[in-house]
Amino acid sequence: MKDILFGDELLKTLEALSNPYRIKIIGILKQERQYVSQLARMLSISRPLLYLHLQKLEDAGLIKGQHEISDSGKAMKYYELISFNIPLNEELVAKAADSITIKNRKD
Repeated sequence: MKDILFGDELLKTLEALSNPYRIKIIGILKQERQYVSQLARMLSISRPLLYLHLQKLEDAGLIKGQHEISDSGKAMKYYELISFNIPLNEELVAKAADSITIKNRKD
């Protein structure tokens, strides 16, 4: 299980979870791994849009994808959930504040 405890990682994770489709994807993958076309049908969204959401979750380390070849020879990409734990409370946020990288904005 992945523990998410520090600033930049916490922000990346919370950002990845800040979309209703990505929350639904986590819920689906908690039940069982799925391939992209099936996930798109379950969510009633296009595959290109789904890939954007999957990439955000994968970049945050919450899911992982892998290519497999079906019995019919078709390449399929499956995604599965990486178990994680976020004990979100004021203590974690205060600790995270010390390790956050603040990027300067260019005007």
